[in-house]
This record gives sequence, structure tokens and C-alpha cells, in this order.
Amino acid sequence: MSLDTTKQPIGIFDSGIGGTSIWKEIHSLLPNEQTIYLSDSKNAPYGQKSKQEILELSIKNTEFLLEQNCKLIVVACNTATTNAIQYLRQHYPISFIGIEPAIKPASLLTKSKTIGILATKGTLNSDLFEKTSSLIKQEIRIIEQIGEGLVELIENNQIESEKMHHLLVKYLQPMIEENVDCLVLGCTHYPYLIPKIKEIIGENIKIIDSGEAVARQTNNILTQQNLLNSTPNTNKNIFYINKSKEVLENFLTEYSNIIVEQKDF
Repeated sequence: MSLDTTKQPIGIFDSGIGGTSIWKEIHSLLPNEQTIYLSDSKNAPYGQKSKQEILELSIKNTEFLLEQNCKLIVVACNTATTNAIQYLRQHYPISFIGIEPAIKPASLLTKSKTIGILATKGTLNSDLFEKTSSLIKQEIRIIEQIGEGLVELIENNQIESEKMHHLLVKYLQPMIEENVDCLVLGCTHYPYLIPKIKEIIGENIKIIDSGEAVARQTNNILTQQNLLNSTPNTNKNIFYINKSKEVLENFLTEYSNIIVEQKDF
């Protein structure tokens, strides 16, 4: 594989800023890789849209990243993964890494045989989620909860708001009462809520998200395809957003090797 190919960027897209939780894991594990991140905040949340709309947005995001010469694309959105990744893999010549709610790891960790999942409507209603969860439901109780309104609050920098606290209590209290001992975060926005969630559920319920697993899988695929960049990245990591860029910048304040651009796409 040519050196030029290994230096091509990794593409990442999400319905908004939530996928930066995935980007941080990838950047931490693979600091030599340049990344291009696409935040489709104008159309967030995907979880309220139809399967056809989600597919069309995922195609648009993919083609934008391919125009940027990306060597691999991470679909950093549970809803887009569960509704569109099969189509993307069939129609484009590069590898795609997706994100599914980590209910399989949770099913192995639970002692109470009851796990909770907080996710968007689009993820919980998808065929892929139903297929995965149906295999587990024979032995494990899964308490599903749509996190309606959470993504919008995160996108509007309202994590510390009274409304956020109210919604989290409303969504999590029934899970506590059902004796869940693992809580799966089925949306890439939700890791930013972990401190608030812990205030409500305490320390005895284990919180599980997919970030580290996605970073490891990205490393595995790049290694298998001889696409890993073995030299330090000298290029900036680029973040594109099609709404106000200030909220995105707020989630990336600790990073210096980045450029955040507001762009209509």
C-alpha cells in the first residue's frame, strides 16, 4: 500500500456533536491519523426521522467524506448505523465502521439479568437493533427507553439545565425500579451525560458505551488493510458543522491540532 494512501484521513460523521465522543477515543488510540469529522447538526436528531430520510442523509455525508479522500468512514451515530450501514457497505468501495448499542457486552456483565438501554427512537425501532436484541431477550430482560429531547439539549449546550435533569430522572428512575445493573448508552451524544446520569443512578449500575470498542475496531481494520499511518500526523484534524460552530468548539476545548469550520452541506 502506498505511503500516500496511509496518510489519507479517517472520515467520521454523526447527526451532530455527539460523535465527538467517538472521535476522542479514535484520536487517543490513533494519534498519527488525520481525521475529518462531519457534524450534520442542521438535521439532528436523526432518531426522529424515517428510515428513508436517515439513509439519504447518510449517503450525503458519505459522499462528502469521499470527496475529502477519506480512506475509511466511521458512522459515529447509532441511528445511522442501524438504519443505513448495510446499504453503505454494499454501495461504496471503502470500509465502514458502525456503532451499535453495546447490549451484547451488557448481557455478559449483568448479574440481575436485567439491563437498561437509553437510545433514540430510530435506533430502538431499527431492524438491526431488533435482530441483535431478540437473541439476547431469551435470557436477559431489556428495559428500553427512548431518550426524547436529550440530543436537542446537548446540541444547544444545555447539559446542566433543569430540563435535562428532569428528563434524565424521568427516563432512568423506572430502570432503577426494575433493578437494572447495566445501563447501555445507545447514542453517541449520551456519554456527555455520564456525570449527570451517575448523580441519578449511583455507582452500582454500570454504564456501558461503545467508544473504546469502535476505536479498537478502527485500528484493527486499518491494520488489516495496511492503511495505518506510521508517522506522526502533521495535518490539522478538521471538523465541519452546518450550524453554529460555537457548540462544537465547546466540546473540543482541550485540543489544539484542530480546525472547526462552519460549512453548508
